[in-house]
Amino acid sequence: MGAEQQATAVRSDGPVRPASAGSVPSVQSVRADAPGTATAVAHPNIALIKYWGKRDERLILPRTDSLSMTLDIFPTTTRVRQAPGADHDEVTLGGKPAEGDARQRIVTFLDLVRERAGATHRAVVDTENTVPTGAGLASSASGFAALAVAAAAAYGLALDATALSRLARRGSGSASRSLFGDFVVWHAGREDGTEEEADLSSYAEPVPTGPLDPALVVAVVNAGPKDVSSRAAMRRTVDTSPLYEPWARSSGDDLADMRRALGRGDLAAAGEIAERNALGMHATMLAARPAVRYLSPATLTVLDAVLRLRRDGVAAYATMDAGPNVKVLCRNADADRVADVVRAAAQGGAIHVARPGPAARLLDEDG
Repeated sequence: MGAEQQATAVRSDGPVRPASAGSVPSVQSVRADAPGTATAVAHPNIALIKYWGKRDERLILPRTDSLSMTLDIFPTTTRVRQAPGADHDEVTLGGKPAEGDARQRIVTFLDLVRERAGATHRAVVDTENTVPTGAGLASSASGFAALAVAAAAAYGLALDATALSRLARRGSGSASRSLFGDFVVWHAGREDGTEEEADLSSYAEPVPTGPLDPALVVAVVNAGPKDVSSRAAMRRTVDTSPLYEPWARSSGDDLADMRRALGRGDLAAAGEIAERNALGMHATMLAARPAVRYLSPATLTVLDAVLRLRRDGVAAYATMDAGPNVKVLCRNADADRVADVVRAAAQGGAIHVARPGPAARLLDEDG
């Protein structure tokens, strides 16, 4: 076994929320009465300092560091069972057979796990995803974080939290952050040295914070799939946008500022930094050739409502991923008021209120 496979972690049975941001995902040998079977749950995260752009497509190594908040809503639950004798992997998403690129990404990830485990058995994978898929709400983050935890356990890989974060990254970059609860930083890693050194240096870990009681109000103005996938938009932006490199450089400063703001428990400062980082990212997309425009009229209406809240003395700050939906960072005490204002502006869109969520974890096979 390699060094990553020799590490151990503690199992967490049942859907019990870990106590702190430092809680680690749980992976160990599966139960004796359910050999080769494991079930895991993970939650999506929303980046406050954005991940936008890869320097290595195969290893999924980002161009910049990023920082996120794991949510306590929209969990993904994934069960992986080894299937001795099967000649292919069976994958279902929401009770329906997975097809096309969605299936291929999961099979490719399983191949990586099997290679590391020295295993050959195919698997049966059953995933229930409660977040709208492809709408800029980090469905791939929770999905591949849950798959990483469950597949590693089902194939007998004992990984510590850092190694598991690296593994989840190979399925979806933002999944590396959903391995942890609360606030999380994903290190872009070394750009010099060998490929192995670059791989080992890119992982996520919890971020210490001062006294914070945040909420994130999620305005889903459009839950449908995007016309341009995040992968395609990211590649186009990096390759063609004249604004990308300046934004990437400034994002490093944003990250340093964000870590200081969180460390002293300054939610208003954190919100200001998150909003400027997100708007800058969307500016890079608008400057791509051709432009990538995720912002809809309803998006702009919600952004205007957030500005009005600030003028009225409410510390509310917007962030957006690759999609039209808006997330508003605010104090937990203001969440209901913010949700009411955003609901009125969202033109019939669904509104969800999230708080900091838990780390990914294994579930007891007894349920």
